[in-house]
Amino acid sequence: MRKIGLCLLLCATLSWFSLAEEEKPLKIKSSLSPARLSKAQEGKVVLELAVEKGIAISSNPSFIIEFNPCEELIFPKNFFMASDLEIETIEENGHEYLNLKEPIKIPFTVSTKAKSGRHVLEGKIKYFARSTQEGWCLKVTSEFSASFYTRQTVLKKSKKS
Repeated sequence: MRKIGLCLLLCATLSWFSLAEEEKPLKIKSSLSPARLSKAQEGKVVLELAVEKGIAISSNPSFIIEFNPCEELIFPKNFFMASDLEIETIEENGHEYLNLKEPIKIPFTVSTKAKSGRHVLEGKIKYFARSTQEGWCLKVTSEFSASFYTRQTVLKKSKKS
């Protein structure tokens, strides 16, 4: 009987963690533009963020976007902060928060050593979510991924006269 109770408690705890994972205050839709890339081609990661109603994403402490290592793509930095990306800050009721209505675009270059085929870029955003009505603040990490395809060809840059 004791084992059954312990098992039920464990299942309830795991269900709570699964539910909590789904209820992140920031929803992320990620993609690469363009989705089909040649070696040496430049592109952008596009992150469209939707903030849950009644939640604001704090500008301080930091809002950080990190990418997992990806041999096919070269980024100018390992991580990006809101200030690096020039995300607009809005002040309301004595609090500053980020205006995330516009998509965030982060540049990259495809490595000349990239293997052709389908790949997945994964990353995460670390941020502080604040309830505008209840006043609580929560440190959260939300993960995202985007698939892309690399071609065998190398992009040749055109010479301008």
